[in-house]
Amino acid sequence: MHIPQQYKFIIKLGKAMHTYGVPSYRIQNHLSQLAEQKGLKGSFMDTPTWINYVFYQKDEHTYNHIECVPPGGLDLGALSKVSEITNRVFDKEITYEQAGDKIDNLKHFKRPYEHLISMFAFMMSAGAFSIILDTNWISAAAAAFLGIFVYALNFLSTKSSYIASALESLVAFIATIGAGLLSMVFPEINISLTILASIIVFIPGLAITTALEEITSKSLVSGTAKLADALVSLFKQFFGVVLGINLLPFFMEIPPQQIHSDIPDWMDPLAMLILTLSLLPVLRVRPKDMFLCVVTGFISYYVTILMAFSGILISIFVGTIAVVWISKLWSKLSKSPELVFMIPGIIVLVPGSKAFIGLSTVFLKTAPESSSNMGEQVMFILLGILGGLIFSGSFMNRKE
Repeated sequence: MHIPQQYKFIIKLGKAMHTYGVPSYRIQNHLSQLAEQKGLKGSFMDTPTWINYVFYQKDEHTYNHIECVPPGGLDLGALSKVSEITNRVFDKEITYEQAGDKIDNLKHFKRPYEHLISMFAFMMSAGAFSIILDTNWISAAAAAFLGIFVYALNFLSTKSSYIASALESLVAFIATIGAGLLSMVFPEINISLTILASIIVFIPGLAITTALEEITSKSLVSGTAKLADALVSLFKQFFGVVLGINLLPFFMEIPPQQIHSDIPDWMDPLAMLILTLSLLPVLRVRPKDMFLCVVTGFISYYVTILMAFSGILISIFVGTIAVVWISKLWSKLSKSPELVFMIPGIIVLVPGSKAFIGLSTVFLKTAPESSSNMGEQVMFILLGILGGLIFSGSFMNRKE
């Protein structure tokens, strides 16, 4: 059977969006709208581990494409390139076949960030996040130092299937052991927050939010599966922390941790800038979109700061609406997908770090007042983000 080039292009486009981390309901909506624009009839299903596309022809024949695909990961640079390729097809600058070849070539595209830059990004994100958590200079330096080992494990996971399967537990374990041993030399290190800051790249707060976003949009199968995967990832990291904490007494005694911050408040804007910049190589953002991503991160952070008087629920709700609206504006100006700008903004709001802090206090015997209402804060952050996505029109079935 001859397969029309339009079908091949839509299939490759859907697989690419899946691979580069687009939520399932957005993929399904986008492919349905694309097919409708081209006068095609089709039904599209995307789940974390497989896709099922059906095309209907006038002579009542159908073409089915079912394929098992691995779960995708965030690659905002490649996603932006896919969007450009699709726009060129719409403008009739290239054919469907040429577009399909260009999408295939993205798999072999050399990333603009070398290993040294990526390692530096892991270090800076850990140190900057530690500053935002109001720890102290020694804790921030320790988190940045541990970020080197976290990146090393992340790099080795691309070479070893064993390390890849145990990556979340390994990075948490190494960070815990490292923070504990460093505290023997520098007793003022806040162990729990240093662990959190050093593995902030792996905390699945965004994954939890995306899963709940999909469930809210009625993409129940995909959302439930992604939520289970995110929670398992979180538990893997907790296991690494617990394992490290149980081994540390062989070397040292862990005292109750108290936060003694010596970082001035004026460092927060600089730390926020460093954190946002360091996340761009991790998210693989293209250089042309970097400035607007940084601006979005700042808007997200400072809207919540300015709205802090209204409580955590309202401030996160308003912050999410601001992120979505400013992402729409940047998308129109730059012709890049909204997700390229929305994700860095949402990362600042996600509840993964709060959940991790709350559970870590159980194992690290942190002062109880720091975690007494942690569950309530996590719930309010989740509700604020979901409410912001709903009221900003993020779930609307619209053309992107």
